[in-house]
Amino acid sequence: APLVGVVLFAFLVGIGATLAEPAIGVLKEAGASVAPDRAPLLYAILNDYTDALIWSVGVGVGLATILGVFRLLRGWRLASLAIPVLVVILALTLVAQLTPEMRAVIGLAWDCGAVTTGPVTVPLVLALGMGGGRSLGASDSGMGGFGLVTLASLLPILMVLCLGFILYFGGFLDMAALKELTAVSSSETPTWLKLSGDAIVAAGRAIVPLSLFLFIVLHFFLRVGLPNSQEVLLGITFCVVGMCIFNLGLTFGLTSLGEHVGGSVPTAFSPPRMLYGETGGRVVALVFAMLLGYGATIAEPALNALGNTVEDITQGAFKKTLLIHSVAFGVGCGITIGVAKVMWDLPLAWMLIVPYTLLVPITLMSTERFANIGWDSAGVTTGPITVPLVLAMGLGIGNELGALDGFGILSLASVCPILAVLSLGLVIEARLKRAQTGKGS
Repeated sequence: APLVGVVLFAFLVGIGATLAEPAIGVLKEAGASVAPDRAPLLYAILNDYTDALIWSVGVGVGLATILGVFRLLRGWRLASLAIPVLVVILALTLVAQLTPEMRAVIGLAWDCGAVTTGPVTVPLVLALGMGGGRSLGASDSGMGGFGLVTLASLLPILMVLCLGFILYFGGFLDMAALKELTAVSSSETPTWLKLSGDAIVAAGRAIVPLSLFLFIVLHFFLRVGLPNSQEVLLGITFCVVGMCIFNLGLTFGLTSLGEHVGGSVPTAFSPPRMLYGETGGRVVALVFAMLLGYGATIAEPALNALGNTVEDITQGAFKKTLLIHSVAFGVGCGITIGVAKVMWDLPLAWMLIVPYTLLVPITLMSTERFANIGWDSAGVTTGPITVPLVLAMGLGIGNELGALDGFGILSLASVCPILAVLSLGLVIEARLKRAQTGKGS
């Protein structure tokens, strides 16, 4: 009975945390930029089935939280959970690539994995996983919190791919009618008053129901009081106000900036302006993408916190600065490859299948601590600032160049840091073994 209660509670809170995630609103904004005649299924998911999309992501996070509880309880390795899930996702991605109408959904599904790892979901998933495991008698070796972010990134990808297949093969859509639609952009500019009201409603709808649910569980089911209740209520109020302000900033600031930058990047290499020539302009655009990814990651506060934790856990073997720069380099490479994908309209599926297939043997060769650190390092780089900026930039470039879609940059920016950190981990482990062998002899 205790196990069932913990599992159900973890599942529901995982869903609630996703609905409260600030960056989840970016998915709703992205639907307006998709051309229905070019990507009808993607257009339908983002415009007609937005709620189903968000609930699919939420269910994925809820399932990840459940797996996290069982992992701590049973002492399972991260690889024993992540690799089977990854294999299923890669298989579905391959099937989607072979299904013309599903190809445009691949980027959305994989980017949803990055959208979930934000400031609301990550702390709640970590706290629930570790707290639930301890309440059921699981021991924590100091690495228990690691790996949960990875699961919370993978399961939403699986659920969104399944949603796409269900809608397409289930006969829920009239594909011919969708292809005849044309994207309509409203000429009416929303007023600050209307946007402020929408932001307040969205913030309240995201935070208040989740908080009420937690209060009800504490009071009526667990029959425990809430210590420092006044401070908690004040914190929730600040959270609602802060999310309201963030939603306004997201609309007028990051999303607009990303779309403008994305729409301007092609002027470096495409007519009529072609500022640096076709070849030179493309090089400039790719260098810009590399610097953007590297610089944004270096400034990420969560990465600095992860660096401190990793240096303590590894007893100085994996230095904080080495982790930060390796992750930043990986993100920069990923965004560069993602921009190249949009510029040349390359097939995203193969660009994901190859590196993630390579990750399977590298993960199996890595120790548990480095596997956890490597996989979770991707999650801390996709926060509420990076996600809307990079996503809007990709969509802006895609619209300007007439690409099928601009999704996929976030997913590529997630896999490259994992490769970089795990590869460094193998080198560090080899050095430690050689050092121990030298001392022993």
